[in-house]
Amino acid sequence: MNWEEMREYVQPAIQSKVEEFHLYGFDRASEAEVWECLRKKKWKRDEEPKPVREIMNDVLRLSISDYMSYITVEAYKMPFDFPSS
Repeated sequence: MNWEEMREYVQPAIQSKVEEFHLYGFDRASEAEVWECLRKKKWKRDEEPKPVREIMNDVLRLSISDYMSYITVEAYKMPFDFPSS
């Protein structure tokens, strides 16, 4: 199973995590961002997906602070265009 197949398989857990973040007031959280957060932070060195139970565990244990840290770092990486005068 590749990463995209795994994403589809664990999608209900990802959706649940997004709903949890929304309950805490992080309305910007999306399934795509949660998945990318895990891919870039938790599984960045893994070429092949882990067993399903480990992936589910990682999804469900993703903390708000880890997610917000990821979002902040990604925001700093984005280009910023200064308005011309």
